[in-house]
Amino acid sequence: MTNHKFNEPVSVFVGLGFPHEVATVLDAYHLLLEWNGIPDLDRDGALEVCRKALNGHRTAEDAREAFESFAHTKGILSEEALERAASSYAQEWGRLSA
Repeated sequence: MTNHKFNEPVSVFVGLGFPHEVATVLDAYHLLLEWNGIPDLDRDGALEVCRKALNGHRTAEDAREAFESFAHTKGILSEEALERAASSYAQEWGRLSA
C-alpha cells in the first residue's frame, strides 16, 4: 500500500480561523472537497493531484505541493495568515500611538 502521509504537514486556518494540520493526502482531499469558497482552477487542480496520489499515480509530496499552493493562493496558510495579522495590528497600533 502506498504511504499517503506528507513528509511535513501543511498548517492552514479553517472554519472560524482555527489552525489545522493537514498531514496526509486524504486530509487534503477532504478539506478541498469541503471548501466553501468559489470552486476554481486552483481547487480543482489540487483535488486532481490528490485524487491521482490516492490512486498511486502521483506521490504524496506532489499532493502536498498542490495543496500548499492552493492554501497559499487562498491565504489560509497558518504562517502567512499570522504574519499578515501581526503586520496589520502593528500598523494599527502605530496609527493609534502617533
